[in-house]
Amino acid sequence: MKLRSVTFIDSTFRNCHFDDVTSVGSFFRNCTFIDALFFNTDIDESKLVDGTELINSTFTHNKKGCQMTFDDDYSAYWVYFINFLGTLAVLPGNIVSALLMDKIGRLSMLGGSMVLSGISCFFLWFGTSESMMIFMLCLYNGLSISAWNSLDVITTESFPTTRRGTGFGFCNALCKLAAVLGNLIFGSLVGITKAIPILMASSVLVGGGLVALRLPDTKSNVLM
Repeated sequence: MKLRSVTFIDSTFRNCHFDDVTSVGSFFRNCTFIDALFFNTDIDESKLVDGTELINSTFTHNKKGCQMTFDDDYSAYWVYFINFLGTLAVLPGNIVSALLMDKIGRLSMLGGSMVLSGISCFFLWFGTSESMMIFMLCLYNGLSISAWNSLDVITTESFPTTRRGTGFGFCNALCKLAAVLGNLIFGSLVGITKAIPILMASSVLVGGGLVALRLPDTKSNVLM
């Protein structure tokens, strides 16, 4: 038996055998189980809530791990396909940055990519459909990857050979820390309003792009 997003309230189960039951998103609220047997189910304490009582009931061979369903209403294929499109969108950006890095300069590519990424992020505010949001995701990924490539080159060329690994690792660690903080901050704000996270991300990207233009140019640096 498969239960999906079912909630039992103030129910009594007497002499019931739950055999091979999967209960994704289901809960028993203020229910009573009398002489019940749970065999090979995923029902546990997390689903028996709000005063649910177990009287002379037994659990044996409980299912382990996260139970998921892949029915028509939950398309795992679609989730991975969107992620694939977002990943594929960085390919043109990688090609452009590889061909133009030396021609237009590291700073111009870094600043321009960040400013364009900030503008594309701002237009997420006007997303009204799933297809439009997917398009904006791909556009943002394609524009922002050039900034990451430029940043890697600038960071590498900014340190002498004896300290390059340490300097690059330290800067990369700061990036990861900022990513964690960004997820925590945006996650706490997105439930309130989408305006603050979008405006904050756009402002940081545009501001960072303009500040990046003031960095010292490392194009002519001799690596030693």
